[in-house]
Amino acid sequence: MRTFFSLIILFLAISFNANSQNTVSPAPLGFDIVRESIPHGKIDTITYKSKTVGATRKALIYTPPGYSANKKYPVLYLLHGIGGDEKEWFIQGQPQVILDNLYADKKVEPMIVVLPNGRAMKDDRATGNVYAKAAAFATFEQDLLTDLIPNIEKNYPVIKDREHRAIAGLSMGGGQSLNFGLGNLDKFAWVGGFSSAPNTKAPQELMPNPELAKTKLKLLWISCGDKDGLMSFSKRTHDYMKTNGVPHVFYVDHGYHDFAVWKNSLYMYSQLLFKTVEAGVLDKISMVGRPAESNVRSAQYPQLLPDGRAEFRIKAPEAQKMQIDLGKKYDMVKNADGLWVATTDSLSEGIHYYSLIIDGVAVADPASETFYGMSRMASGIEVPFKGDSYYEVRQVPHGDIRIKRYYSTVTNSWRNFYMYTPPGYDQNAASNYPVLYILHGGGEDQRGWATQGKTDLILDNLIAEKKATPMVVIMVDGNMPGRGFGEESLNLFEKELKQCVIPFVEKNYRVKTDGKNRALAGLSMGGLQTLYAGVRNTDLFSYLGVFSSGWWANQSELTTPQYDFMKANAEKINGNLKQFWISQGGKEDIAWQNCQIMLSKFKEFNIKYTYSEYPGGHTWPVWRNNIFNFAQLLFK
Repeated sequence: MRTFFSLIILFLAISFNANSQNTVSPAPLGFDIVRESIPHGKIDTITYKSKTVGATRKALIYTPPGYSANKKYPVLYLLHGIGGDEKEWFIQGQPQVILDNLYADKKVEPMIVVLPNGRAMKDDRATGNVYAKAAAFATFEQDLLTDLIPNIEKNYPVIKDREHRAIAGLSMGGGQSLNFGLGNLDKFAWVGGFSSAPNTKAPQELMPNPELAKTKLKLLWISCGDKDGLMSFSKRTHDYMKTNGVPHVFYVDHGYHDFAVWKNSLYMYSQLLFKTVEAGVLDKISMVGRPAESNVRSAQYPQLLPDGRAEFRIKAPEAQKMQIDLGKKYDMVKNADGLWVATTDSLSEGIHYYSLIIDGVAVADPASETFYGMSRMASGIEVPFKGDSYYEVRQVPHGDIRIKRYYSTVTNSWRNFYMYTPPGYDQNAASNYPVLYILHGGGEDQRGWATQGKTDLILDNLIAEKKATPMVVIMVDGNMPGRGFGEESLNLFEKELKQCVIPFVEKNYRVKTDGKNRALAGLSMGGLQTLYAGVRNTDLFSYLGVFSSGWWANQSELTTPQYDFMKANAEKINGNLKQFWISQGGKEDIAWQNCQIMLSKFKEFNIKYTYSEYPGGHTWPVWRNNIFNFAQLLFK
């Protein structure tokens, strides 16, 4: 995945030395207020001759408390935004105050900080239409490398290697920092982009050789405010680094495109420079969480924290007791403002149903989208993970999710199914498509594969990559009168599928109508329905997918007839099915043991099948992975 609210990830492994810290936390109150009683550094204006610009240029330079010309220092080059100049950080960000306080607290290494003018042109003032001067920000790369850095290294006692040279900046300067830092890894080992602007190069241009970057970078810091309209530029850079396994920090702050965010970024980033840190320290950084992508619009909670925990906050001043029920119950604590707060343990990947328990009554969280699961509408929280990109929203052609009502002559009632039509379905009026009929589990309904399962995104991405044949997917309501797992309900569902759903689809939509172009699959209860209706009708279906299911081991009155049928028809089943695909969520899957017994029967009868496991138990991450893999086998 992932979508915009992808999870905040912290990747960085660096070794331990005597200067290691216990943690780096967001800035506390007073971090940017002058303390009169501590030693202070000094800020001066300097000038240097720029051959790049053909003029003498200005910069500010900060030297730390206790500065001595007899000592060698590392250097941080700190860049401003499009509307600023060399004084922007000094006037609005006060880095000298932030760093003085950090020095007093022994949280930063002594360093020199250079605040240049990143607008490399003769008229470099932030006047008039500053956007018309944007090209000069790219020119500054040459000015920085060939004019400013040599001048600093000639006139100040600095260490002149890449390991002691850092660059960072805000907004336009953040883009410059990423562009120049990652583009010149022979010059910079420490790179930070704060709320990086649209001048930031595309990730593939920033880092065409991720493996080289892994060996060169000491620190890559990417940060942005969660309400910043420029978040997408930081997010896409993070996504690329994550995909390619490049160690980095992605810090999402609460805030906008302003100095409140940038000062906090400087406060945290500067503490990591020019030192090695115990490997686990960065994992403990207390970062602001991200609202879960399953929240309703604008809801800030629940939030996901970097280590996979979730934080919940509910305003309910009159409630006497509140809990979060995620299978495990978490007691919530009420503060003086009537706000109830709880933080969970680390949650596994994918979607988790949950409820609020308010004074003993289980209710849905008004801040969360609801999903039909657990045989009722329930809140859900989506936990992203490193391998979820196969169902992220991408810049590819997208199909549609449709809802169609039909009258069932089997149940004598109106019913509906959800339907995926592939990209181009409406435009390609002369084309007919193969069909996958897919079934949900017990306690869920036809919405499951569309909402919890993300079937449309999975198919969109596979089709765009030419890994799957364009197909129609019919998401059928498998809930039938009677006991869901009994012979009566299974038989009734088979009739519903054969007498109502398939004829209706083939009459009203452009689909192919032969068995070679039909597939049937389902999870859990839907897997039983697939076994029952699919195995008995291999003339109708050439592909069967059974996810986290298997005939009940202890229900001989149900299973014996099925096995007798399969034994008697093994040759026909093997001949008609192109794929009989069985998958499980590993040994932690509640259906695992039943499935193993069933597979032993298949071997006894010489039934051909393909078996797969994806660890995760009896959960939607497993079934998303199942449809991802099964869809690639169909209609080829």
